[in-house]
Amino acid sequence: MKRLIDTLIEQLIKMSGAVTEITVLLIIVFLFKEGAGLFNASEVEKGYTVLVHSENTVERLSPKELKEVFDGNIENWEKLGGKDEAIRIFRFDEIFSIYTEDELGKDYVLLPEKLEEVISADPTIIAYIPQKYLPTNLQGIKELAKMNISLTDFYIGKEWIPTATPAPLFGILPLLLGTLLVSFIAILIAIPLGVGVAIYLAEIANERVRKLLKPAIELLAGIPSVVYGFFGLVVIAPIIQKIGGLDLGETAFAGSLVLAIMALPTIISIAEDAMRTIPKAMRDASLALGATKWQTIYKVIIPFASSGIAAAVVLGIGRAIGETMAVLMVTGNAAVIPNSIFESVRTIPATIAAELGEAPGGGAHYQALFMLGCVLFIITLIISIVAEVISSRKIIKE
Repeated sequence: MKRLIDTLIEQLIKMSGAVTEITVLLIIVFLFKEGAGLFNASEVEKGYTVLVHSENTVERLSPKELKEVFDGNIENWEKLGGKDEAIRIFRFDEIFSIYTEDELGKDYVLLPEKLEEVISADPTIIAYIPQKYLPTNLQGIKELAKMNISLTDFYIGKEWIPTATPAPLFGILPLLLGTLLVSFIAILIAIPLGVGVAIYLAEIANERVRKLLKPAIELLAGIPSVVYGFFGLVVIAPIIQKIGGLDLGETAFAGSLVLAIMALPTIISIAEDAMRTIPKAMRDASLALGATKWQTIYKVIIPFASSGIAAAVVLGIGRAIGETMAVLMVTGNAAVIPNSIFESVRTIPATIAAELGEAPGGGAHYQALFMLGCVLFIITLIISIVAEVISSRKIIKE
């Protein structure tokens, strides 16, 4: 009977492990499947098209060029490879200032013909209209070629404007640089402080102090991120604004400080546990050979606990890169390429959290946010692999 129970428990453990692995795999597949759909989406907003006069020599415009044209920053066709003529922008709602409802016909059945009449009459025009009103007889007009969103547009694009018309811009570069900048500065602050406190608790502090500080530090790890966000918004951001003489305190540096504070409990707790697992005989042997307490910490404790410290650092980095709410509240949330740590930025997790609820399901914006999740997953995976390789090399060397 006992053997049967042991076998049953063993099988249940194996099954739970298999279910967990399959679940993780399915999540990853779903994430990449949804994200990859972005590159099958048209550059022009779904359900719309861009028309020009048939005599216009321009065949295609990039999403950025379309934005510049409709924003009024490009005013001449010559800058787009066409003739030296001023560009006339025609938006769909302008048709109602030209024709009355009676002239358009019941249920706007004559609307495509009227649009064709307006567009074909002006060789300098560029029109942005719904696809369902596209004229059936394209005499005198032509539809600009529509391409799918490319890998280049996404990965090295410098603008993230998902609501731009007629072509949304999904350039990830500002978000990626913002994420890396905030996370890198946070880790530069958190690692030395975290490891230093871990050394103090494990090797220097007396038992009474350790029993007091260790639970307090672990308690910090359980504080909701929104509370850290409020702390950063009310305390850290105003201090940075005042000391730096800035117009706005919500900057990349403010986000880095908040992330560093959030990562510290994880790094301290795991690194301290790793150091305390080292046998006392190792310390005694080092001291018996004439080493000082600091030499023992530096030459014995830290090298032998390096794998545990590396795990603490990886978890701390993961907390920093994947954090959402606190960063959303204190970094200014500006999707621009940062030139300084004292400028507002937007990170990938903050973008997903801020925009996913407003993105139409299955649309290009929705898929672009899933693709951001894929990028975040890959970054975290690379960091974990690098840390594992470094830790393995240290163990082999030792």
